[in-house]
Amino acid sequence: MGTATAGRKTGLGLFCMTDRLYYTDAYLRDFDAAVLAAADGGRRIYLDRTAFYPTSGGQPHDLGRLDDSPVIDVVDEGDRIAHLLAVPIGADRVAGHVDWSRRFDHMQQHTGQHLLSAVIADLFGYATVSVHFGADSSTLDLEAAAITPGQVADAERHANQTIVENRRVEVTFEDAATASGLRKRPERGGTLRIVTIHELDRSACGGTHVHATGEIGSVLIRKVERVKQMVRLEFLCGRRAVKRARTDADLLARLSAPFSATAEELPALVETQRADLKQSRAENHELDERLSAYRAAELYAAAETAEGGRRLIVLREGSGPIDRLRGLGQAVARLSGAVFVATVSEPPSVLLATAVDSGMDAGKMLKMALEGAGGRGGGNARLAQGTVPGQAELDAVLRMITS
Repeated sequence: MGTATAGRKTGLGLFCMTDRLYYTDAYLRDFDAAVLAAADGGRRIYLDRTAFYPTSGGQPHDLGRLDDSPVIDVVDEGDRIAHLLAVPIGADRVAGHVDWSRRFDHMQQHTGQHLLSAVIADLFGYATVSVHFGADSSTLDLEAAAITPGQVADAERHANQTIVENRRVEVTFEDAATASGLRKRPERGGTLRIVTIHELDRSACGGTHVHATGEIGSVLIRKVERVKQMVRLEFLCGRRAVKRARTDADLLARLSAPFSATAEELPALVETQRADLKQSRAENHELDERLSAYRAAELYAAAETAEGGRRLIVLREGSGPIDRLRGLGQAVARLSGAVFVATVSEPPSVLLATAVDSGMDAGKMLKMALEGAGGRGGGNARLAQGTVPGQAELDAVLRMITS
């Protein structure tokens, strides 16, 4: 772990063990190294040593350059690390440069996760089961049935207090058999790389970390959800937390500005508007029903009485969803002997509503008419609706129903 062995010829080709410089110096940005092996025409490079962190333990890989070729991926292959390049390299030695902005961001997130997991374990006894570091935010899954908003706030507050205290973060290499005080004991034996937050946490970890908690900057818990009988926390650290907080503050400012209100007043305003909207919808629904009843009575009075005492009402509309005529259809169907047929040309649609004493089952009648016209739809005995491919089919359905 973190040691270098010179490449040697074997029957399987050139074997090399990579010296992982980031194990002992996560702040190393520039280094030089010998190229021990190459593949894919020089796009996959193996070095005797590297400062590039490969995707491992949930932490994403570094980016940067080897000479002038961008490093697009870094892969952990056990004893050695593969560097995948955008442009092939043919040199025997290379100069490496790690993208520091990306590296430090990962250091902030990873150390922040150790801190947050340790604080939650100390405060509530909830163990961290798994961790995911994403491009925008990260998550940790807790072995807990639930966590309250108050507990989330306490965890965030204690984590940020520890950041302010600027506690040392140290890396040591210890034998698994004698290493003590680990938050979670790994299954593997031998030498462990242990990351310690002074007087708070000791965890076996191969990732990159800051030197002191102050460099984490801040911890922001954004979301809590239940996932597979565990609790998942979404969190951000450092520059990500500041950027997200600024975005949230700008959003709240835009939402509150039209009301000349503060962000703190928004919840009450939203609740008031929600109640007003609910009342307005109820009033509109009542008005729509009354209007439909008046219009239905008008259409009914103008319709001629057909054989069997039915009153057939046909309404043709140009465009718009057929759903807007459902209320009128229901109102007509309440009148004695009424049969109401409405069509819409665009999209080609039909609605049929029938009174109980009309002797006509709307669902069965429309289904039969639609099947003959290549349409589809359905409904119940009093109200049914459907669509057809075009105007000719719509006319055919109307003729069948009204004949």
